[in-house]
Amino acid sequence: MSEQDSVIMEIRAGTGGQEAALFAGNLFKMYSKYAAALGWKQRVLDSHPTELGGFKEIIFEVKDGDVFSKIKYEGGVHRVQRIPETEKSGRIHTSTATVAVLPKPKSTEIKIKPDEIKVDFYRASGPGGQYVNTRDTAVRITHLPTGLAVTSQTERNQLQNKENALSILAARLLDKKEKEEQSKIGGERKAQIGWAKRAEKIRTYNFPQDRVTDHRIKKSWHNIEEIMEGKLDKIVKALQKNL
Repeated sequence: MSEQDSVIMEIRAGTGGQEAALFAGNLFKMYSKYAAALGWKQRVLDSHPTELGGFKEIIFEVKDGDVFSKIKYEGGVHRVQRIPETEKSGRIHTSTATVAVLPKPKSTEIKIKPDEIKVDFYRASGPGGQYVNTRDTAVRITHLPTGLAVTSQTERNQLQNKENALSILAARLLDKKEKEEQSKIGGERKAQIGWAKRAEKIRTYNFPQDRVTDHRIKKSWHNIEEIMEGKLDKIVKALQKNL
């Protein structure tokens, strides 16, 4: 098994309102199907669904395989161009979602001391603000030295949500540490680790033209519906070869 056999992925709706949230949901489904086809295990750590079936944000863990080597190039801004189902006049909308890929730290890499965190429990809520749960099972953990705050509300008990939140926090702390180390390194090494940048627009999914384009390697693929169903092999291989 490879060194990094577990990652935490975070998908967030960007510009485009409800359509961006639906696209975030489409990306989650795409990665889920890709993971399932490869026999990887996955688990949702936190999610904020919308009424139309999308997500403002969804955070999940993928493990048990050569996950990092295949998924590491997915981090960045994903853009979709399509006619939304909610659009009456048939105009094409452009929306975005951001994907972050954080390696899950080994237990030796990041140590979180109990006195460095503040833990709050509150009620989990769903779309439209209705209460999913009448008990205070959702968890917010604030890391006092850095000010980083994470939440988890997917499980029905406090303990599991707390564990999920700690997993997210550890991954973000490792990411922060690596970024700080990267900023001290010279340009050549930085160029090699360009996959870690969140702000880069990396890929466009153009539905009217049935085309997915990765801007980093200037390559396009057709049959967009198949790609959205998790058939990512050809894209992953092209990125591994060219980046």
